[in-house]
Amino acid sequence: MELTYNPDYPSIDDLRRRARQRIPRFAFEYLDGGCNEDVNLHKNTAELREVEVKPYYLGKYGGSDLKTELFGHVYDAPFGIAPVGLQGLMWPNAPEILARAAIAHNIPFVLSTVTTASIERIGALTEGRFWYQLYHPADNALRDDILDRAEAAGCRVLVILCDVPTFGYRPRDIRNGLAMPPKMTLRNILQIMGKPEWAVRTLLHGQPDFATMKKYMPKGLNMKKLGQYMNQTFSGRMNEEKIAPIRDRWKGKIVLKGVATEEDTGMAIRLGLDGIIVSNHGGRQLDAGQSSVHSLVPIVQKYAGQIKIMLDSGVRSGPDVARALASGAEFAFLGRSFMYGVAALGQAGGHHTISILKTQLKQVMEQICCERVKDLPRHLVTS
Repeated sequence: MELTYNPDYPSIDDLRRRARQRIPRFAFEYLDGGCNEDVNLHKNTAELREVEVKPYYLGKYGGSDLKTELFGHVYDAPFGIAPVGLQGLMWPNAPEILARAAIAHNIPFVLSTVTTASIERIGALTEGRFWYQLYHPADNALRDDILDRAEAAGCRVLVILCDVPTFGYRPRDIRNGLAMPPKMTLRNILQIMGKPEWAVRTLLHGQPDFATMKKYMPKGLNMKKLGQYMNQTFSGRMNEEKIAPIRDRWKGKIVLKGVATEEDTGMAIRLGLDGIIVSNHGGRQLDAGQSSVHSLVPIVQKYAGQIKIMLDSGVRSGPDVARALASGAEFAFLGRSFMYGVAALGQAGGHHTISILKTQLKQVMEQICCERVKDLPRHLVTS
């Protein structure tokens, strides 16, 4: 697809600033924040950006190609759209906008269990060319019903989330009384009044809700009750006994997301899973943990070639994708960057963000004379 983007917003930072101007504070802070004091949120990107790559200017070079094979499909770029909860809170139809853009650009789109478009809706929009991230239900019947719905919608890859054993402590969301639909406190009403385009579009589209989970959950949960519901409904603490039945039931590929240790990677391999995504949930769960790239390196050193190893958390830009791949990840996922794009530019946000990332990544590869994505580790600067 032709790469086109608005020259007024040529970077992800530009999109982030524009998004902050266009959407209510409670929505932006949900998207932009981490947990506790945001230490790991900032460390993720800062430590990834300590990774350096080196050029080989005088070597043989025939041009750079972003195409990357993953699970039997050749994607046009080595990055995908990570699952994000409450997407429609940031901008109406956000998951649909991003799913359409992903299909147009031939990159993966991962749907969250707790976002605002249903499995069936995204399955229809993408003709089954999507991935689905499962929050593991405590009730096996609920788990099986969700899996059946994902299979019926044509989902290609199931992503099992393992890094939410408990609901994250997020001071901004607590102060904002975040709920679905948004809680109409005076504070939030004033925020909404200050963002008239967001308010009108949300009114026309209808209040966002947890579309996949709607049939299972009570209405009008505030942040406290939402946290209680999540803890009661989902059994986030994963183990072999919970993963094995899913592996036996699911016919497609399975990826374990939230892996941060060699031990958990080894278990994923023993269980016959197809891939892992090294991630710390974007710094939203464990403020005292390692950055995602620091977790990645020893896993790659020990298990490269035995399972597909991907990276999420802290990746914001095309150069960040290059850094992640040079560090040994075979694919990268970005969440906030795409949501900044949609919140900033609405319907054009998905195409715009993907175009920026593809252009930036290709420029890095051309600059260092790297022809193929899989050759990026050869350009890693090591101490």
